[in-house]
Amino acid sequence: MLARVRSSAVLGIDAYAVEVETDVVNGLPSFATVGLPHGAVKEGRERVNAAITNSQLEFPLKRITVNLAPADVRKGGSAFDLPIAIGILAATEQLNGAGKTSTESDVARLDDYVVVGELGLEGDVRPIRGALCIAAGARSAGVKGVIVPRANMAEAGVVEGVQVLGAESLRQVVEFFARGAALPRARPADSAASHPRAVRTVDFADVRGQEHAKRALEVAAAGAHNLLMVGPPGSGKTMLARRLPTILPPMTPEEAIETTKLHSVAGLLPPGCGLLSTRPFRAPHHTISDAGLIGGGSHPRPGEVSLAHSGVLFLDELPEFRKNVLEVLRQPLEDGSVTISRAAVSITYPSRLTLAAAMNPCPCGYHGDPRRSCSCTPLAVERYLSRISGPLLDRIDIHVEVPAVPHQELSCDRSGSPSEAIRERVAAARRRQLERFADRPGLFANAHMGPRDLAPDCRASSAADALLKSAIVKLNLSARAYHRVLKIGRTIADLAGAGKIEAAHVSEAIQYRTLDRRSR
Repeated sequence: MLARVRSSAVLGIDAYAVEVETDVVNGLPSFATVGLPHGAVKEGRERVNAAITNSQLEFPLKRITVNLAPADVRKGGSAFDLPIAIGILAATEQLNGAGKTSTESDVARLDDYVVVGELGLEGDVRPIRGALCIAAGARSAGVKGVIVPRANMAEAGVVEGVQVLGAESLRQVVEFFARGAALPRARPADSAASHPRAVRTVDFADVRGQEHAKRALEVAAAGAHNLLMVGPPGSGKTMLARRLPTILPPMTPEEAIETTKLHSVAGLLPPGCGLLSTRPFRAPHHTISDAGLIGGGSHPRPGEVSLAHSGVLFLDELPEFRKNVLEVLRQPLEDGSVTISRAAVSITYPSRLTLAAAMNPCPCGYHGDPRRSCSCTPLAVERYLSRISGPLLDRIDIHVEVPAVPHQELSCDRSGSPSEAIRERVAAARRRQLERFADRPGLFANAHMGPRDLAPDCRASSAADALLKSAIVKLNLSARAYHRVLKIGRTIADLAGAGKIEAAHVSEAIQYRTLDRRSR
């Protein structure tokens, strides 16, 4: 007998429909899975066998053929265990009434629900990756509901317009399809609030001095601009960068859903977590590979640049990263997305992030320090700085020097502005930007603007325009650097509540091109 069960798989961060066809006929006992199954799918037959038997159900000693359609797309993961088990039970008529027309009080129909889940040997249903993506795909397909593992219920319940039911065991799902027994149902309101805001253990008030650097971080947070801090060891570059997340504004609903999808696909969501409410902060070590940073693998997974989507990617000791690793950052920083191409598939992950990087001015770290002499030769300094290519440096909006803090500032009791006060100013600036970009989907901050957005949004006064033209000539700015100065000026104007970019805003923006001035 033949049975069909709706299921789903994830490609990138989008789900696509998979139909699990199960045929059980007389013959020598065998279990074959076709439709380009990967290793975890093939191994699922052993889990399905044990789960059915240990759930006091009958596993047929017949010839079983399972087809995962479409058959020309490779399937991976363990989420097909549950639909395969339900297909076998339906094909052997152990789901009484399955497939018949039903009402709310009658037997549920297999065609009405997408079923996903990994099975344990005792018949328990274990969490999977990408449940949020699958629920969104089920809603787009017009399916009545989706059955997911109980641990993924809060995550999938974020999606409105589709029933999200949670199952803890194979037996529960059998009772649901056979006799209409109730399954727990997720509520979007509970899912959205299931992951509370993380408690901050660091604050900008802890940082003594470095007012210029703190202002640069505020501008970077307000406009989602990339930032590079250059200074000697112990000047506070890492301390400042780790406090950047404390001043970032709340995520918009669209940003939160995209970010949660990425972390769900990567398997990084805690059990029972719904929408992520805090922006991610990723700080990979400098020994990371290019595939770890950008994403990849035989079945491409998101890398650090995608896991930092809508948040911060912090690269400490920037010149210590291998040059080929740094060069792969060019496309994500420019386009806000990463495309990973393989022979069989090409996957695009979003990577709209804020890059925060830190480096020393030379190998010993004290080049230009007035208090300590540098032991590096000019050639060593040049080689050290050349590890960061010009094209990559040109894609970093803000370059700021972070000098050593004088002793009198370290020992004083006066503290700077707390993160809460800075975050309020940043959030107000972001609200102005969101209002300006209301009719342009995909734009959330000034750094995301393209060249055609600059004319209507970055109007400058005559004095600001004259100052900018002079800076282009004196600093020999590239076209990309010119556009980035304009965007930074727009962000500074937003922080000031100004409608037009004035000369003071452009002057401050030009100050953040330290390495451009140094190259002259």
